[in-house]
Amino acid sequence: MTYDELIKRLDPTVYKSLRRAVELGKWPDGRPVSEDQRQICMEAVIYYENEHNIPQNERVGYIDRERKELRDSTPADDTTPIRILN
Repeated sequence: MTYDELIKRLDPTVYKSLRRAVELGKWPDGRPVSEDQRQICMEAVIYYENEHNIPQNERVGYIDRERKELRDSTPADDTTPIRILN
């Protein structure tokens, strides 16, 4: 079985588990994910999302550029910074 075939047959539950491992840095049982494991999982997750036409805004690592630009251009709140004098 090739890597492509494996990803095409990947169960959605396994995909979610791999995605969660990438996001949290640990396996469902609490063991840490090594850097090599994280890279392999990330590749599998990205490939799965492309292969299964997961909407772009639901993909791992998605950044909503429009919301980010809006957030960066508007003040977070109406507070005034204070200056502490020695």
